[in-house]
Amino acid sequence: MSATGNAPGTDPNAWADPRPTALLVLADGTVVEGFGLGAVGRQVGEVCFNTAMTGYQEILTDPSYAGQIITFTFPHIGNVGVNDEDIETVNMAAVTGARGVVLKADITDPANWRASRHLDQWLKARGIVGIAGVDTRALTALIREAGMPNAVVAHDPEGAFDVEALKAEAKAWPGLVGMDLVPGVTAGQTFTWDETSWHLGEGYGHQTDPKYHVVAIDYGVKRNILRLLADAGCRVTVLPATATAEDVLAHRPDGVFLSNGPGDPAATGEYAVPTIRRLVDEGLPTFGICLGHQMLGLALGGRTAKMHQGHHGANHPVKDFTTGKVEITSMNHGFAVDRESLPANVEETHVSLFDGTNCGIRLKGKPVFSVQYHPEASPGPRDSHYLFTRFVNLIRERKGEPQVAER
Repeated sequence: MSATGNAPGTDPNAWADPRPTALLVLADGTVVEGFGLGAVGRQVGEVCFNTAMTGYQEILTDPSYAGQIITFTFPHIGNVGVNDEDIETVNMAAVTGARGVVLKADITDPANWRASRHLDQWLKARGIVGIAGVDTRALTALIREAGMPNAVVAHDPEGAFDVEALKAEAKAWPGLVGMDLVPGVTAGQTFTWDETSWHLGEGYGHQTDPKYHVVAIDYGVKRNILRLLADAGCRVTVLPATATAEDVLAHRPDGVFLSNGPGDPAATGEYAVPTIRRLVDEGLPTFGICLGHQMLGLALGGRTAKMHQGHHGANHPVKDFTTGKVEITSMNHGFAVDRESLPANVEETHVSLFDGTNCGIRLKGKPVFSVQYHPEASPGPRDSHYLFTRFVNLIRERKGEPQVAER
């Protein structure tokens, strides 16, 4: 996993000095040398790999990646630059989601008409520490065999590293189990959302005639989720993760959305699960994604467990048992709902065709369901957009209105 490829970042003389300017130090003492990019300094986190071929800016601004160092298996990261439209985090004041990034090849100059900035400059501004010139195939194989390791990624232009101190820091980091990372990414106050999806030549639109009101609890929500709720005819009120059931009900919503987010669902669930249980008892149509799915599973009596390598990418096949169809999905999670722990009144609706893990549930007899993956798919395919129609159809059914075809 030593440095390979071309000089990284924007310094054409980086390879003139053979000293590495970045290190990835794993908790087991493994040291991976490379060349630094992005922010100078060091970050500790869990190393995962993402197999998506597009959408690195959306991935790097997904709050669900808080506490993680992302290894991109696709080698050409940065070739389309970055822009101001493809950011997924709502809370721009929060600490960035991903703590670090591991790349195979140099970041090239952007070649895309939408680019407004070089990725290396953007990483610096976002505080993301990066290392390039790494054999990411070997690192991915290591993760698949041994699981997602804790590590420190460090960048020093002078190449001055205290390797033993970095090893000790990586070894001492407790890991994501038991860690509540939601307070670092949730919005600190209530706000409304009406922005709709992006269209070529038009940009983003606005929902000016909403028919339904949805309250979204923000555990680290992505913008495109809110946009698709707006597309579906909803006025969206976003509440912080610490919102109580009384806070939610005070807004008199037609439905409740439980967002994605980072960290251990059992840890965040200490305060979120009682709220979710109360809302389920109220009979409100409820839809959860990712962390919201996991905590709904806890609220309904199930358990969650840490995964070996997690699911991170935009190419994961999932079967929907309610339709018999297979959809290609976008995923980002390191915990999963244990299907064996689900009570008899909870039905499994979706399953991963990669490893058979649970990817969706619904509560029998009530308008409550959730999925593990990201149906807003930003980045990724749009196979799962139908779930937003499914959610709004539950609202329509409760109101005695005709439903529309899922699409």
